[in-house]
Amino acid sequence: MSDVIDAAVSALRARLSGGFDGVAKFVVTGEGALIIDASGVRAGDDEADVTLTADAETFKAILDGDLNPTMAFMSGKLAVDGSMGLAMQLGSALS
Repeated sequence: MSDVIDAAVSALRARLSGGFDGVAKFVVTGEGALIIDASGVRAGDDEADVTLTADAETFKAILDGDLNPTMAFMSGKLAVDGSMGLAMQLGSALS
């Protein structure tokens, strides 16, 4: 597992300590993937209700609060496949 995914799992666990209603996958191009669900955050590439894909730079900017997830999507830096409603809930949790 990459350092980027390890750091993301740690950062997201703190933000989403109550879990997430649904199953979301965040794919960081060239690094791996993580799953966010009712039990928390973990590295993995399981099936999900929504999959968000971004490069490592974009993902880090979102986690650091330097890039709004909605703006990343609108500018084409973040791809969403699946439930847009869950993507919006996750975006709110990350902002």
